[in-house]
Amino acid sequence: MLSFPRPRRGRSPLWIGLIATLSGCAGGVLDPQGPIGAGNRTILLNSLAVMLVIVIPTLVALLLFAWMFRASNRNARYEPEFTYSGRIELIVWSIPTLTILFLGGLIYYGSYHLDPRRPIASSQPPLDIQVVALDWKWLFLYPDQGVGTVNQLVIPAGVPVRFKLTSASVMNTFFVPQLGSMIYVMNGMQTELNLQADREGDYLGLSAHFSGDGFSDMNFRVRAVPPDEFARWASSLHGAGGVLNARAYGELARQSINVPPAS
Repeated sequence: MLSFPRPRRGRSPLWIGLIATLSGCAGGVLDPQGPIGAGNRTILLNSLAVMLVIVIPTLVALLLFAWMFRASNRNARYEPEFTYSGRIELIVWSIPTLTILFLGGLIYYGSYHLDPRRPIASSQPPLDIQVVALDWKWLFLYPDQGVGTVNQLVIPAGVPVRFKLTSASVMNTFFVPQLGSMIYVMNGMQTELNLQADREGDYLGLSAHFSGDGFSDMNFRVRAVPPDEFARWASSLHGAGGVLNARAYGELARQSINVPPAS
């Protein structure tokens, strides 16, 4: 797992406070474990940098002007007839223009390079997984392996995963913060998401869209394991559970809250 460095002695209280705040994001988007998650973090930090470039000088200028033009400062210049300054106009228009151009570049990067349908470059063929959002649980189907799970997602580390997602009920969202992008799922349509876990580990998956009474417990566990262990796990499920026929699916699709992981 990636972690933030410990604060060194002598750092200012501001940096200590910021690091303490960010430490609460461990295991989330600031601790990516895959290429898509790393790209999302880059966009987030770049956007934060743009914001700070604008906000910090603005706050400094606010304090500076308040000091320079305070009532007790008899040396302040009073120019009631002032109408135009080319230098001020240049600053006022150039900074927003540069900000828009930079943010536009970030949007292009995110829209193209992090397109959820774009396959992840890899020497390994992708693993296909079908995802169905139910009330209030997640159904994962492995068509090539012929197995399925509920609220438990097992994937091979270092192998791209191609998700085909839909919803059997209301609109929902599929989100594994450490692996990458959040995507909406809707009834009657199918969307696609490509993710990859670069290393073994356990990750949190969740629904990030309010969908009813059981929304807060609509979480699932993601286990990234070595490819050979994944193959053994899939083989072990054959004959270990029931058959997901129409009747079994109807029972599974009924509304239920806080459903434990099952295979």
